[in-house]
Amino acid sequence: MAGKPVRPVNAIDQTRRMLSLVTYLKERPGARVEDVARAFGISEDELVSDLDVLPMCGTSFRGGDLLDIDTDGERIWWHNPDDVAEPLRIAADEATALLVAARAVATLPGLRESDRQALLRATAKVEAASGEAAGASARLSVTFEAEGGVFADVDRAISERRRLWIRYYSPARDEVTEREIDPIRLVSVGHTYVEAWCRRSEARRTFRLDRVAEIKILDEASAPPEVELRDLSEGLVQPAAEDPEVVVEVGPGGRWVAEYYPHDSADELADGGLRITLRTPDPASLRRLALRLGRDGRIVSPPELADSARQAAREALTAYDGGEVQESHGTRVVQERQGDRQEQGL
Repeated sequence: MAGKPVRPVNAIDQTRRMLSLVTYLKERPGARVEDVARAFGISEDELVSDLDVLPMCGTSFRGGDLLDIDTDGERIWWHNPDDVAEPLRIAADEATALLVAARAVATLPGLRESDRQALLRATAKVEAASGEAAGASARLSVTFEAEGGVFADVDRAISERRRLWIRYYSPARDEVTEREIDPIRLVSVGHTYVEAWCRRSEARRTFRLDRVAEIKILDEASAPPEVELRDLSEGLVQPAAEDPEVVVEVGPGGRWVAEYYPHDSADELADGGLRITLRTPDPASLRRLALRLGRDGRIVSPPELADSARQAAREALTAYDGGEVQESHGTRVVQERQGDRQEQGL
């Protein structure tokens, strides 16, 4: 197809163009492909690429609300412009989900009163427009994790630029530590976290709110260093190039590690497993991964981390009396027979 060469796609520019394209095509039924491409300053190939995406867009995920646009290569046809132009209506399940969520958020102790009142007014309007769905939603409720009070204090500390003192449980080390932190922002990635400058480690750290055992707002002003906010769209854990390298070997039953842990490489092993190389700012946190994997994996390097994982496994096994516990795939075998402990490396 003739036209300018296709340029690298910029998602933001393409989104803006497609929003304008919807209005343009609605007003010009049967518009010629070459004319539309010229009007938007793009190639015909770029235009066709946009047209491939548009049918997946609409006012909801229901098929009848999606844009019905196609082209025969010469002209562009939009078959349901009037249907899509109708006033937006939400279905009963959407109204129920919206009302339940709105009522739950309105109960958060950290919500500013002005925001709470605005939310309650908006909720009342949705209830009035939802009819029977409003009654159904009233029979549902949501209980947040036991982090509401912590959320309120963190939110207040951020607003007032004040330092926080926390007692925090670290599952990686299985210990509770006391820290003073300068909060930077609240983020939600599955759970709710506070990103902060930790005065104990003198580094940026992220703390999960439901693991904060105790919290106090201090009189000291919060003064975190100027740090570039991270893009968390790809997940909370984003290793840096300077982080220590760890090598883990897993059997077929441990291949899931490559799906859940960001890694530099995952090489196939002869037994169907993987040799995974990854980076982490806290290698000790991978001891729990090694214990979880059991016979399905082991830490190869660094040696001190592998030794630490073995020691953790030995300590766990001492909690069991008698019997026989075996671990394979490069881990240690610990056997207890008649009170005589033997340790054998595989």
